[in-house]
Amino acid sequence: MKIFILSLGCAKNRVDSECLAGELCRAGHILVADAEEAEAAIINTCGFIQPAVEENIAAILDLEELKASGRLKKTGVVGCLFNRYGAELAAGFKTVDFWAESEAWDKVLEALGSRTSASRTRANLPDSPFFTRYLKISEGCDNRCTYCAIPSIRGKLRSLPAETIVNEAVKLAEDGARELCVVGQDLTVYGMDFAGKSKLTELLDALESNLPDSVRLRLLYLHPDRVTPKLLERVVFGKKILNYLDIPVQHADEEILAAMNRGITRKRLENIFACARSLDPDFALRTTCMVGFPGETARSFGHLLDFLEKVQFDRVGAFTYFAEEGTEAASMPKQVRNSTKERRLAKLMERQEEISFSRQQRFVGRTLDVLVEKIDGCYAEGRSFREAPEVDGIIEIDGVKIGVKAGDVIKAKIKEALPHDLMGEAR
Repeated sequence: MKIFILSLGCAKNRVDSECLAGELCRAGHILVADAEEAEAAIINTCGFIQPAVEENIAAILDLEELKASGRLKKTGVVGCLFNRYGAELAAGFKTVDFWAESEAWDKVLEALGSRTSASRTRANLPDSPFFTRYLKISEGCDNRCTYCAIPSIRGKLRSLPAETIVNEAVKLAEDGARELCVVGQDLTVYGMDFAGKSKLTELLDALESNLPDSVRLRLLYLHPDRVTPKLLERVVFGKKILNYLDIPVQHADEEILAAMNRGITRKRLENIFACARSLDPDFALRTTCMVGFPGETARSFGHLLDFLEKVQFDRVGAFTYFAEEGTEAASMPKQVRNSTKERRLAKLMERQEEISFSRQQRFVGRTLDVLVEKIDGCYAEGRSFREAPEVDGIIEIDGVKIGVKAGDVIKAKIKEALPHDLMGEAR
């Protein structure tokens, strides 16, 4: 059967979609890149925050319209949205043919008339780049931040065995991956469930020992409370690890951090990022901030802006707080008005754009190694160690030599800096 998979949400969800794709291929099905070409369509959903829920509902409706018109025989909905709202979804979408929770791929195969044993064999989704792949090392979360629904959606921490992760990484490299983005809800707790302490550095040792020199590793999503100087040194001096970390802080006001149950102080946050930059002034730092958390005042928001000014993050992703059903924060007093949230978000992003531009300007006149993602004649787009896929900017390169293709790593001299992107010339 020809099957279209729509993967929504985060990079971790994308890994799940590729695992599902692998099982479908093993069962003899064929993946297609367009729902219009498919006989069956499956949406792997996200249910993290309300805007994501609304986007996913719209996507389900789109596929149901295709089926109603006779262009699809079957539709299925799997993943986080069903984990969170299973009964309500099934009652509201009676024409969907099958439903399954995250990683319950046996139910999907059964609904499609197929059977196979679970193997965690991944297949890249059609029309997706093969040279940048995500490597998920754990599932679930035990952090219990008061605003987050992830523990109730994905359950407790479950670390994958190191051997499984290394074997999967090696296979992705054999398939052509040049960059592996290591992901989990929180990389720093890898191994806590089976060893009682973090085994992340040991896992990094194993990955570096087994991967070819052509493959680089990028670490995404680390809770700051367990980012230690030792871990930062391991990153900076790693042979295959990029000097880039995504460390979501969410806020920097002491009272807000405590109300969020983040388990860390502002001073400790400042020390982490100062340590990273002392090891490498060019260390690429990305974070996530939330504005409008219950109890956030103009003063506490000002503390967040001061913190961003002091740390000088290369990039920041920010969003307004949403009172997620079932979370502790949803019932907290002093909820912030939406208009205030939006105003603060705009102010934060305006200031951060200036900071990002300043960090970008550091690289004008310098030469960077760039992983090419798109190429058109002598023009190319790609990423250096400073840009994670999908969420950060790109480097636009002119003067690319004939024969260079997507997936190659080339050198580019940076000629111009923009707030988010860089412009360069091939060397």
